Amino acid sequence: MKKTLYLMRHGQTLFNLRRKIQGACDSPLTDEGVKQAKIAGLYFKENGITFDHAYSSTQERASDTLEIVTDFKMSYERLKGIKEWNFGLFEGESEDLNPPHEPGDKSYGNFFLKFKGESEKIVEKRMTETLTNIMEKEDHNTVLAVSHGAACYAFFLRWAPEFPFTGIPNCSIFKYEYENEKFTLIELIKHDFNREV
Repeated sequence: MKKTLYLMRHGQTLFNLRRKIQGACDSPLTDEGVKQAKIAGLYFKENGITFDHAYSSTQERASDTLEIVTDFKMSYERLKGIKEWNFGLFEGESEDLNPPHEPGDKSYGNFFLKFKGESEKIVEKRMTETLTNIMEKEDHNTVLAVSHGAACYAFFLRWAPEFPFTGIPNCSIFKYEYENEKFTLIELIKHDFNREV
C-alpha cells in the first residue's frame, strides 16, 4: 500500500537571516519564518491535505514551524533522527566558510567529520532509518515531518538523485510516496511568500 510523506524544511530563522551555519545549534524563527510557516499551512488547507500523524526534529525551529503549519491543533512527536546535520566546529560560523560543493560531492560529504561533525552518509542513514520506522507504523498513511535543509538534502540524494535539484528554500515541502521500504519523490513544493496570510 502506498503512503505519503510530506517532508518539510522549517521557516526562516535568525541564523538563516544572518547567514550563519546552524546545524545542530538552534536559533528562533524570524517574523518572516512565521509567515512562511503560515503560507505552508495554507498550502495544505487549500489542497485538502490532512495528516494522520506529525513529527518534527527536536530543534525548536522545526517544532515551532510544525505548530504554526497545523494551527497549534495537532499533537506531534519530536525525534532526534530527523534533526539537522551536525557541522561540528563550523556551527555558528559564517556560511562563507562552507566549502564549495556540487550535489553528491564526496569530499564535501565527509568534510565535517574532521571538525567533529557528521558526514552526509551518517545524516542520510539516520534520516532514512527514522522516516522508514515512521512510515512502517500502522495508520501512518499521510504523514508530516518537519526537518532541516541539509538533512532533507542528504535524504534527497539517497532517494531522488535523478530529480532536478533547484535548492531548498525555507518551508519547501518534499512529497514522497512510500511503499515496500522505498521512498519515491513525487514533487518538491515551493511557495510564493509574497502572498498575504
